[in-house]
Amino acid sequence: MKIGLYFGTFNPIHIGHLTIANHLAEHSDLDQIWFVVTPLSPFKKKSSLLDNYQRLEMVHLATKDYDKLRPSDIEFGLKQPNYTIDTLTYLFEKFPNYEFALIMGEDNLKSLHKWKNYELILENHDIYVYPRLSEGKVETEFSDHPRIHHVNAPIMELSSTFIRNAIKEGKNVRPMLPEHVWKYLDEMNFYR
Repeated sequence: MKIGLYFGTFNPIHIGHLTIANHLAEHSDLDQIWFVVTPLSPFKKKSSLLDNYQRLEMVHLATKDYDKLRPSDIEFGLKQPNYTIDTLTYLFEKFPNYEFALIMGEDNLKSLHKWKNYELILENHDIYVYPRLSEGKVETEFSDHPRIHHVNAPIMELSSTFIRNAIKEGKNVRPMLPEHVWKYLDEMNFYR
């Protein structure tokens, strides 16, 4: 089984995240997409970042109607600060029969050369890159690397920051969120 790992704080998860993940689940060789919720670093207190389990709950609510999309709290138990290579090593040990790939936006690919052990990641894992409207250029070594797959997914320029700010300003963000997530945020009075 080939699993695509989609990392993020998902604060909150929105329709852009779901659209990209579902596109990859339906139009690539990935069997499942796991939304890996990045835990809050104990050293960084961000008032706008909801608790780990509240964000995991939103991912659960957003993905529960999709067979190929799953929430994952795999990083919650790993030491912080955590690096992607550590998560991949842990997953390989826990699920030796699975193949793991990374999902990232084109903007993240531009900084991949700064990641810890990025050569090792590229040696052992495919990377699926979805388009973003962003400045700058991708490092030449990544432009036609055999492990890097550019996916023709819809360009989704919706951000969690925009959604949080809009909620704070009393704006209606309902169309930007999966229905279950919107209800949960509304009931819990998050980001107000």
